[in-house]
Amino acid sequence: MAWIILFFAGLFEIGFTTAMRYTAGFTRPVPTLAFLVFAGASFYLLTKAAESIPLGTAYGVWTGIGAAGTVLIGIFYFGEPATTLRLVFLVLLIGSIVGLKLVS
Repeated sequence: MAWIILFFAGLFEIGFTTAMRYTAGFTRPVPTLAFLVFAGASFYLLTKAAESIPLGTAYGVWTGIGAAGTVLIGIFYFGEPATTLRLVFLVLLIGSIVGLKLVS
């Protein structure tokens, strides 16, 4: 169950990083509220997951899910470049997340 919670924590991290793009320096109320809600949910779920999963592993996986997801959002929704090296490192990142799960 802790891994499922951690997965959702990572999804909320993707949400708050994406919302952050729209806050205009936290001057726009709706995106700022979305950022705060997603960030609060993400940190809460990370904390709950870390009760059962070693903290370093939980943090690494949480960060990895957020980073990988945010890169994909950037590529598919914001037109950021999908260069070969960027995709290679994204695959390495995802492989690292899977590796942390397998050794925990």
